[in-house]
Amino acid sequence: MKVNQQLIPGILIRRYKRFLADIQLSDGRFITAHCPNTGSMLSCNIPGSEVLLSYHQNPKRKYAYTWEMITVNSIWVDINTNVPNKLVYEAIVENKIPELTGYQEILREQKVGENSRLDLMLRDNKKVCYIEVKNVTLVEKGMALFPDAVTVRGTKHLQELTGLRENGHRAVIFFVIQREDCEYFTPADHIDPVYGRKLREAHSRGVEILPYRAIVTPEEIKLDRKLGFNLLSFDKNGLSVFNQGVRHNTNSTRLLI
Repeated sequence: MKVNQQLIPGILIRRYKRFLADIQLSDGRFITAHCPNTGSMLSCNIPGSEVLLSYHQNPKRKYAYTWEMITVNSIWVDINTNVPNKLVYEAIVENKIPELTGYQEILREQKVGENSRLDLMLRDNKKVCYIEVKNVTLVEKGMALFPDAVTVRGTKHLQELTGLRENGHRAVIFFVIQREDCEYFTPADHIDPVYGRKLREAHSRGVEILPYRAIVTPEEIKLDRKLGFNLLSFDKNGLSVFNQGVRHNTNSTRLLI
């Protein structure tokens, strides 16, 4: 996915009130930017870090700048939670995700249940695949972790996917890891143990887990490879705790895109 404008450099002063960030631009000006990420942004909100912003000349916007990327461990991390859905949609349309090819129709924002929606639905005659896309920006000790804050909504999505799978549909939870300094994915039990438990339960009932790592640059964001995932439990120190009966997959596949 090409970045559709030249991004503006700056230095992060602070992120606050979830949706706001104070930033010093390279010309010395201090501005307040919109932060398109509702999570804690753990490890991706360090004051003094280099950031990149997009600029929008829309008179209806309260804040003309949007925070897009930050440097962590000398790499770019995309923090915009609107990007993963677009990235996955584009990759499916272009047949660049091997696990999600062979469908004739792709629909966005599909209603399931009474008060919820899932990000994507693929359809081909009688075959239906529901997909929920999650944004991952937290990495610790080479592990990509989700979530970075307690997520009741995310847990609800897992329950919905499980129900759809038990009704005969294919169901996928797709984790887009918007940074390249990781080798596999695992749930962040030390942050939200309920989500970790529900993810394991969903997987044991047939919900597929697809963690894909992205390469992020100021010019382009692209899916690089599918990572293996580990559903062993981890304590707050990152030490594995054996969890009997839990399946895990350590295979990874590189994408040539």
